Amino acid sequence: MTQDFARAVELLQAGELVAFPTETVYGLGADASNPEAVAKIFAAKGRPADHPLIVHLSGHDAVDRWAEHVPEVAWELMETFWPGPLTLILKKQAWVPDAVTGGQDTVGLRVPGHPVALELLRRFAAANGNRPSGIAAPSANRFGRISPTTAAHVQEELGERVPLILDGGACAVGIESTIVDCSRGEPVVLRPGHIAPEHLAAVLGHCPSIETASGAPRVSGSLAAHYAPQTPMRLVAGERLLDFLCAQRHKGDRCGVIVHSQPPQAGMPHEWLMLPANPTGYAHDLYAALRTMDHADVSLIAVEALPETPEWNAVADRLRRAVAGAGKD
Repeated sequence: MTQDFARAVELLQAGELVAFPTETVYGLGADASNPEAVAKIFAAKGRPADHPLIVHLSGHDAVDRWAEHVPEVAWELMETFWPGPLTLILKKQAWVPDAVTGGQDTVGLRVPGHPVALELLRRFAAANGNRPSGIAAPSANRFGRISPTTAAHVQEELGERVPLILDGGACAVGIESTIVDCSRGEPVVLRPGHIAPEHLAAVLGHCPSIETASGAPRVSGSLAAHYAPQTPMRLVAGERLLDFLCAQRHKGDRCGVIVHSQPPQAGMPHEWLMLPANPTGYAHDLYAALRTMDHADVSLIAVEALPETPEWNAVADRLRRAVAGAGKD
């Protein structure tokens, strides 16, 4: 894979795009210090230009090149969770391009926990010498659609829009990073993820507050409609699911069914997928399951509602946004 890394660094230095794996989802990367290169991300995805991006770094030592007035609590979170699925929102250095921050005075930073991503970031930093080095990378899919968790998903989504896809296998986590805002004093969770509030509490001494509505600062994945298949979706309570499916059958509709607690029902004219009945396994499989159902020639995707307990908050957040955006072009 050495030649692939060398090619990726060449492309990034030339202002081109490279897709690469992280432990969360695949990212569509560009040199974060090059506004023209960053603009190609927005063009490839069809992403609105005022949406901020996350800058991926090779290590903690790069943070001060991108952020200023970094609070002590942010360093403590970095020491505990990096490399890993945690993005920190910090006050940006004045030079950081508006193309990366969406015109805001904050920047999202992360050190990903995937060996391919880390090797790419380290090689890119070495090639850049003393220049600040980072790769801006949202998920490598068309804007608002299902995030990719394999290289094949990236190819399906973007095709020739990305010159190189580094294949690092299936993503281990499967949903996007937890985002914590450390720019306004007390840390606040702006997007739930694999690192839950109780994990953060081990460092902070208390559970942080959660503010998932879009506001200031704007962050990735905060829109009401996101992560969505092109097929309409419904969340259905488990105890109502079979009645709901019978009603759809009588209407002549063919459903894709995603469940976690009920086995497939014999004789039902539906496509069934059963995901793990735990939030970690469910998160790992969710986007691939939505993508499978989007290709299954069904008129509706029915998803069994999740338990309303804190450990399910992150995947429940993704499902709510997927339902809001499903079936809309």
